[in-house]
Amino acid sequence: MSIRPVLETRAAQPVIEGAGVHLHRAFGFQDPSELDPFLMMDHFRNDDPAQYQAGFPWHPHRGIETITYVLSGSVEHQDSLGNNGTLGAGDVQWMTAGSGILHQEMPAPDRAGVNHGFQLWANLPSDLKMTSPRYQDVEAREIPEIIDDDGTKVRIVVGNFWGKRGPVDGIAADPQYLDISIPPGVKKTLPVDTYRQAFAYIFEGDAAFADASAPTGILLEKEVGGEEVHIRDMSGDRTLVRFGTGDEVTVQAGEQGVRFLLISGAPIREPVAWHGPIVMNTQEELRQAFRDLRNDTFIRESGM
Repeated sequence: MSIRPVLETRAAQPVIEGAGVHLHRAFGFQDPSELDPFLMMDHFRNDDPAQYQAGFPWHPHRGIETITYVLSGSVEHQDSLGNNGTLGAGDVQWMTAGSGILHQEMPAPDRAGVNHGFQLWANLPSDLKMTSPRYQDVEAREIPEIIDDDGTKVRIVVGNFWGKRGPVDGIAADPQYLDISIPPGVKKTLPVDTYRQAFAYIFEGDAAFADASAPTGILLEKEVGGEEVHIRDMSGDRTLVRFGTGDEVTVQAGEQGVRFLLISGAPIREPVAWHGPIVMNTQEELRQAFRDLRNDTFIRESGM
């Protein structure tokens, strides 16, 4: 067994999207091969409704899948095909945009005014770019949860883990999407398929992710008092951790414990032509998508 080394840790960056929604971007709009097949992930967590209730009015998607995971509050959605509904706390929606869809997403607060969750974008391979759109809406009660003897808790949104399977299926990237909570001070080793790209995103507490040569934490060089020193870095809240190859991830929870997403998927390794919410393989396909938008031919009755 080989522990995946940590290639990089970085803080999510504050951005404003939609009609004025304040959120943090873990990654996206950079090198699309970095976390292939995943393109972008946004973390929305806010206790001021004025900073998110304007939401994400009507906008298009083509050539990707969007995965929305709500922790607090709710997100109402509707689309150009007549679908609509509300995602509540703990619910997941996996939307395959495929050949094209127009939709809107409007966040709403819980009783404390909080709206909290994530949206992940996954690429589609060229042979599925123009497939028919579809939804998989999953209620919180349908998502299996495992609690290990040491108190580690894992919600399995997608994929197989510890003998349980998540409810979302038929996804091109064959992903694994886990919501993991580890109690204070507990060290845990978690399996990850060798052939998938993987990342963690810490959103509560802190932890050290270790590689084989540094089993107690991430060894970094930092300047302290004008001198270069080696320290063990505890990756804190709203931190992206990008892993190298291997079949295990080892994490040491800090004094507060830690909660993070552990996500992996099979790389597509195809050219990417990307502009906003539309992701194709070539610039000509991208131009065609925007011609379709202008000509009102973006939405198709069925995929190709």
